[in-house]
Amino acid sequence: MSPYALVRPLLFSLDAENAHELTLRLLAIGDSLGVLPSPPALGKPIEVMGLEFPNRVGLAAGLDKNGTAIDGLSRLGFGFLEVGTVTPRPQPGNPKPRLFRLPEHEAIINRMGFNNAGIDALRERLALVRYRGILGINIGKNFDTPIEQAVDDYLVCLDKAYALASYITVNISSPNTKNLRQLQGASELDALLGALKARQAALADTHGKYVPLALKIAPDLDSGQIADIADALRRHRIEAVIATNTTLGRDGVESSPLAAEAGGLSGSPLFEKSTAVIRSLAQALAGELPIIAAGGITSGKRARAKLDAGAALVQIYSGLIYRGPQLVAECIEATTI
Repeated sequence: MSPYALVRPLLFSLDAENAHELTLRLLAIGDSLGVLPSPPALGKPIEVMGLEFPNRVGLAAGLDKNGTAIDGLSRLGFGFLEVGTVTPRPQPGNPKPRLFRLPEHEAIINRMGFNNAGIDALRERLALVRYRGILGINIGKNFDTPIEQAVDDYLVCLDKAYALASYITVNISSPNTKNLRQLQGASELDALLGALKARQAALADTHGKYVPLALKIAPDLDSGQIADIADALRRHRIEAVIATNTTLGRDGVESSPLAAEAGGLSGSPLFEKSTAVIRSLAQALAGELPIIAAGGITSGKRARAKLDAGAALVQIYSGLIYRGPQLVAECIEATTI
């Protein structure tokens, strides 16, 4: 039995959000005390977005929104870490409770609502971390910024995150910020990506380094929407796409007493839907830009299936909650090709 299997019952006896916060604190404390093991050297390097990743397995955004446990998380063997989603101004998120485990389905429902301390607080924390691996910063808009002015929020975050990030993810797919997914529409997306790419070029000149942009999309898209997004990604020369965020659907968890809770569903039931989006994207993009896969990865076999569907890298989050750190090594082994 793994050490995490012994600890998990205690964590699962706590409220889900309290357990989440406790885990991050313990990782941060364990790292500061020097009691965490050195990260295992697993996998082999791969170049994606012009960056060299030590392996294909990363941590998805959402687990460490404020970058409080980066050094501790880096000891789990990830090839890259993504923090956020972070917004221009601090915001508390939606009322609690807002995070729910569905253990019988290896699933999670969340309606967190981009709760975070803001981009300035993240910048202060990043100045103190020792981690020098690949770090993605996931950016979004404040809940009270009108959707018509959303581009301004993304530009603020891009400006402030640029110098500290290996790549920056533009999150337009959370279901928990009102109207956010409207930005996946053809005209809205075209305007947003155009503004971001123009600012990226200016920032590259200012900072003397080029930081790639990735777009994170929802799984709840039809074939026409996927084709439109792929076209926009190619036209604006976005460096990568992350597929996918959580789903509003409840396929596979209908029997759960928590199925009616509002929010995005992640974990095992999302696997097929998110993988189908990857296949459609891979066909539409024809290799013109890489896909980073997220959604339902609870085993090495599932991580490998994402690569087989067309992804170059994978990210895990909900699977880590259920399987623990051993999932990282398992996925690295399965995706080392």
